[in-house]
Amino acid sequence: MSMQDRTEAPPAGGTPPGAAAPAPGGEKLGLALAVIAAAQLMLVLDNTIVAVALPSMQGALGLSDANLGWIVTAYALAFGGLLLAGGRAGDLFGRRRVFRTGLVVFALASLLGGLATSGELLIAARVLQGVGAAVAAPTALSLLASTFPAGPARNKALGVYGAMGGLGSVVGLLLGGALTEYLSWRWVMYINIPIAIAVLIGTGVLKEGDRDRGKVDVPGALAATLGFGSLVYGINRAGEKGLGDSVTLLALAAAVVLIVAFIAIQRSSRAPMVPGAVVADRSRAGANAVMFLVGAGMFATFYFLTLYMQIVKGYEPMVTGLAYLPFAIGIGFAAGGVGPQLLAKMPERTVIATGLVIGVVGMVWLSFLEPSQNAFAVLLPAQLVCGFGLGLVFVTLTVISVRGVSPEDTGIAAGLINTSQQIGGAVGLALLAAAASVISENRLPGDRSDALTTGYSYGLLIGGGIYLLALIVTLGTIKAPAAQDRQPSL
Repeated sequence: MSMQDRTEAPPAGGTPPGAAAPAPGGEKLGLALAVIAAAQLMLVLDNTIVAVALPSMQGALGLSDANLGWIVTAYALAFGGLLLAGGRAGDLFGRRRVFRTGLVVFALASLLGGLATSGELLIAARVLQGVGAAVAAPTALSLLASTFPAGPARNKALGVYGAMGGLGSVVGLLLGGALTEYLSWRWVMYINIPIAIAVLIGTGVLKEGDRDRGKVDVPGALAATLGFGSLVYGINRAGEKGLGDSVTLLALAAAVVLIVAFIAIQRSSRAPMVPGAVVADRSRAGANAVMFLVGAGMFATFYFLTLYMQIVKGYEPMVTGLAYLPFAIGIGFAAGGVGPQLLAKMPERTVIATGLVIGVVGMVWLSFLEPSQNAFAVLLPAQLVCGFGLGLVFVTLTVISVRGVSPEDTGIAAGLINTSQQIGGAVGLALLAAAASVISENRLPGDRSDALTTGYSYGLLIGGGIYLLALIVTLGTIKAPAAQDRQPSL
């Protein structure tokens, strides 16, 4: 897209088109970072905030075991499948305007979910939440790029943003446990409303940035969302009915057709969701592939550990949520402090590889589960190790994913890295949950707690294997940036 094809959106202060708007002062930059970080934290934590509340939701709404998993998966699929379209919408219609729209949709969907009287209505609300998140999340990172000047200020903001991406998943588990035990499962929905309102009030300090001309690739967005949705459904059903089931085969075949159609649409479209320039860079493509794999392992980890603590060990929701605190500490310490310092001294590939090796060690450690053991003796230190490793990975992948992208494509690049994590999480959760279920069933009849624990342990080991695959992808794709690209430049 040429410079003549773009229009400059005047910022709130009234700077005329074509004029360079002054960067906000230090206080406004701090408030802008707080607004963007709060939005990112809210949107990402909603992936996991319902996890601890699932048993309460099932009892209150009469959900079947099969439909229970869709409360988590429906959000991740809508979020990940529409993120690219959301990023493109921000580039076209104004990032701050689209960001605000996404927040409103998300808040209304949260209200609908809290008021739900049936499982179907709750799942529909989760889909709508995912749509709102898909619109708001990529524009948040684009607004960060247009608000913060390149250099140390943007690097610090990127570090905080990256930390929120990993930290949000764990904070959701902690908050979900507290709200479910002391209030009601409905508050895991209602809590989003005051946060969204506060973020909306603060959006006035964000700089609008440039706009692009074109259109949103609706066919591509639908093909991607339905394709990955069919894939997850097929994997879930295969775990219950087997690969020979006709509905399973139909869902998997539909997934292949739709994903191939998505690729064909991208190649032929004049306004693709993923411009070739965004994925042409090998390091950026590798960063997205690694994020897909890391998301697959991490989402499944939360799923297995939550079921182990509540079903096998019988812990209350609050205790289950608190058990994830070491994971949160590890991610926050690595992404917010150690990671940026290492990036200033070491190649990005080395930082990612180090984080993945640490993550594999943590996953193997977590797999040492027994029904009768003191669970915290294993869970607490192993989660601290695993969280620290993933924190290094998150912050580095965030930097790579948006470096060197042209201004008109920053929304797409931001959406792509988030899409990779969300879709990877949905696919990985379906795949590893099915594998764990088969392993557990093969140990029955017998002690149920032992059978379930064995399935969870092997699921965690498979998750560690996925991190090893991510390590191989890292070594094969991530390269050292050119000297002019060493600072993140959006």
